[in-house]
This record gives sequence, structure tokens and C-alpha cells, in this order.
Amino acid sequence: MLLNLHIKNIALIDDIDIGFEEGLNILTGETGAGKSIIIGSLRICLGEKFSKDLLRDIEEDGLIELVFFIENKRIINDLAKLEIVPDSEGQIFISRRMNKSGRVINRINDFTVTTAKLKEAAALLVDLHAQHEQQTLLKKNKHLEILDSFGGDALEECKKEVAKLYKDYTDAYEKLCKMNLSKDERLRKKDYLTYRINEIESANLKEDEDKELQAFYKKAVNSKEILSLADDIYRITGYDERTSAANEISRAVLAMKKLSELDDELNDSYSLLQDVDALLNDFNREFSDYTKSMDFDEAEFKQTEKRLDLINNLKLKYGDSIKDIMESLDDMKKEYEELLNYDDRLLMLGNEVSDIKTRLSKKSDELSELRRKTSVKICSIITDSLKELNFMTVSFDMKFDKTEGFSANGNDEAYFVISTNVGEPLRPLYEVASGGELSRVMLAIKSCMAYEDDTPTLVFDEIDVGISGKTAGRVAEKMALISRSHQVICITHLPQIAAMADHHYSIEKNVEKNKTITKIRKLNKSEEIDELARILGGDAVTDAVRTSAAEMKGLADSTKLY
Repeated sequence: MLLNLHIKNIALIDDIDIGFEEGLNILTGETGAGKSIIIGSLRICLGEKFSKDLLRDIEEDGLIELVFFIENKRIINDLAKLEIVPDSEGQIFISRRMNKSGRVINRINDFTVTTAKLKEAAALLVDLHAQHEQQTLLKKNKHLEILDSFGGDALEECKKEVAKLYKDYTDAYEKLCKMNLSKDERLRKKDYLTYRINEIESANLKEDEDKELQAFYKKAVNSKEILSLADDIYRITGYDERTSAANEISRAVLAMKKLSELDDELNDSYSLLQDVDALLNDFNREFSDYTKSMDFDEAEFKQTEKRLDLINNLKLKYGDSIKDIMESLDDMKKEYEELLNYDDRLLMLGNEVSDIKTRLSKKSDELSELRRKTSVKICSIITDSLKELNFMTVSFDMKFDKTEGFSANGNDEAYFVISTNVGEPLRPLYEVASGGELSRVMLAIKSCMAYEDDTPTLVFDEIDVGISGKTAGRVAEKMALISRSHQVICITHLPQIAAMADHHYSIEKNVEKNKTITKIRKLNKSEEIDELARILGGDAVTDAVRTSAAEMKGLADSTKLY
């Protein structure tokens, strides 16, 4: 669950810490107090865009930190796949920091991570439902996504098999389309391949030949400068001139020999000087051989140049190296072989496409059957939840159609249908639901998913839009029920939902030192009654309103005992 949210230097927030608890955590406050900043900051720390415009003081860093406690084995294993391990106390730390240049640093447990990895990890820990997300129910393709997420491992595995078969099918069909050539096109292609194959084969290329030729060519091109430098070196180190290094060292060796005979301590030095003399002799012999080998044949040079031009021309056409050229040759030979056996190859590919399509159709039917069985289960649970949310005469189902072709998702088109009044036909949810109805349908779906999903923390941002009265009470009871198995954090304007809080937080906006600052604090029992009274009575918080607030809180507490 989420233990703590820390926000610093973001919008109206200077520096706040919010400690959350198990159960139902309710956040309330006046319009404009900063509730959206709290949820927005949470979203940012879960991976959404971090805008530089949010920094309260541009000269200071903006920081958002989350601390989670994790004990669910499946989530721990899934995090381990991302190379994320809880600390010794079972905690995970997620933070995002932005400096004045706009650079964002993402960290999980003190390790810097990419935004993509942060999002993937956060999705295992928090399911955040904001007000606008209920509008996704107006998108028909979202309905099948909701159904599949409820389908469990068997449905997920079947989807993977369908996706694999669809890829195999599209790959084979693409090959078949490329093979579908006229007789003239095949003849032209064979002639073209024959020319290119002969062009490479006639070159008789050898592995690394180009490297050897380039080395020889470089020496030949620079031979004049090489010989000039070599002559200078031999003149300095050889024996042709009286003051050369070899002659000078030879004289030094003779002098050192006499000196060592006079003083035994210099024997080692004499040996070292002899080694120098010997090394210089060896060097001069090898260097003399090198200069003699620098006698280039003009005809050989021109032949090398011509050969390099040929190889470089082939590289321009077929690859960056001789290895690449030979691989291109192998590919062209295979393609030529396929053209020689065109009819057999065409028949084989056609049969392959037909076979894969048959298996894809069968597996898609299997997936469709699993979806239909799952839809019966999920629609029954959602219907029960909707009745608990004051849809007294509701009918809720899912309609299935077949798409014209296949996709990686099979060939199902499915969408929810609903009737909220006796005698009315079932109609698509995306056509008939009002804002308040969508809120309750989404809550029903979320509560349905909660029992199948291990995500420990559910966050609801004003899911109460468009509802009131008895319906609001039912929504409050449903959220309290969900909070028995999940940590729930909810921002609300409704007293019925606020009264159901296990832990109530007030978001307040104050002016301090000529600056507007948003703060949040956890309320005690007496303050909870005062906050409920404010929501109920607005500006006029009378004793009667406060009494009603206390009664509402008492009724909510008694409801949670069942």
C-alpha cells in the first residue's frame, strides 16, 4: 500500500508530507484548495509528464516522492523481473525530481531508472481512476479490453497464441504476395539476378582481401615519403657516417670496456651498454631489410588499384564488407532458386497461408468462446454491483460481433449494453449512459476488477460526479467494501462518501507571507464532524448541521461493521 506522499515546490504546494493508512482514505476541501494538485502530483510520480511550469519557485527543484509497503508475493515477483527489490522493511521508494533547466530524474530505491520502467513498476502498485477516465467507457474498443483483463491466465495465454498465429499469417501472406509475379516479371527478375550473381562470382573475392590490398596500396602511395624518412633514420642510427648513433655507441662500448677493467663496479653498466649496441645492430639489420623491400613495381601498383576499385564498386552495391557481399550473393542465389521452382514454391506458400489461417480461425474461435464465458461472469458481477449502486432495475450484458478480418486480438468486436428501466431494450453503454451513470458503472467495474486484481492501492478522483442522495450513499458503501481488501484513496465532494472514511484528510489553501499555500492534514474525530458539517452546510454551519454531520458519521461507522 501507499504509505507516504511527499510533494515539494509544486504549484501551490511548498512542502507537504501525507501519510496514508489501510482502508478508506478520504480527501476533501473547498473548490480550488489544491485537491487537483495532490492527484496531479501523484500522477506525475507514477510516470505522467512533469512540466517545468509546475515549479512553484523556478530556482528550486520540484520533488515528488512515494513510499510503498509491499507484501504481496506476486507483485514482489513482478517487480523482481524489473530488477526492483523492496528494502529490508518491504518498502519501495519512487521519486521524480525536476531542476530549473527542466531535466527530470526518476529514481526507484535510489537507482536512476527510465520513465518507461517507472511507469511499468508503478502500474503494479497503484490503479488511479480520475474523473475523465470514465469517459473511456464511451469508447467501444475499451470494453473488450476490460473484459480481457478479467479473463485470467487461460484467456491471456489464448490471446498470446492468437497474436503469434496472426503474425505468422501476415508474414506468410506477405511472402505469397511478393511471389505472385507474372511470367514476364519472373523472367526479368531471373535475368537481373543472373547478372548480379555473375558480377560477384566473377570477382573471385577472398576473405579480408580488401584489407591486404588497402595496406599495400597505402604503402605504395606513400612510398616516396617512406623512403625519405627511412633514409634519414638509417643515416642517424647506422654506420655510414662517423657521428651516427651506431658508431658513437661502438666507441662508447670500447671506452666502457677499458673503464670496467679499471673498476669492477662498472661491469653491470658495461653489460647494459653492450645490450644497447646489440639492439641497435639488430634494428639496423631489420631496417635495412625493410628499405630494400620498398622497391615497388608500377604494374603491381596499377593492378592493386584496379582490384580495389572493383571491390569498392561491389561494396557500394552489395554491402560494406566482403562478408556482406558474400551474404548478398547467398540471398540472391536462394531467390534465384525459388524462381526456378516458382510453381512449387507458390503452391507451398499458398498451402502454408491456408493452414495458418485455418489455425488462426480455430484459435480465434477458442478465444471468442473464452470471452463469452468470461462476459457472463463479469456482467453478472457488474449487474449485482450496479444494483448495490442504486440501479434497481438494471440489466447489463455484453454483445459480440465478428470483424470482417483477423487481427492480433482475434476477430471479436464486443461492447457492453445496458438497460436501466423495466421494459427498455438493452442498448450500447456508449450511447445511453449519462455522466452519473458512467461514474457508477465505472465504480462497479473497478469493484469487480478489485477482487481479481492484486494492485494494492486504488485511487479515485471525484468518481462521485453526477450523483447525490441515496445513490451517493450506495457508492459510499461500495467504496467501503472495496477498502476491506485494498487500500482506497478518494477525493470527494459528497458528505455520504466522506462520512465513510476510515481516515479523513483536509486540503486547505491559506495565505502566508503574501503567498498562497496548499496544505493537507489528517483530521481527528471531532474535526471530521466539522468537515462533514462544512460539506453539508456550506457557509452556514449551524448546530443542526453539525448534529446531522455527527449522525451521518455514526450511521456510516455502523454500516462498516457489517
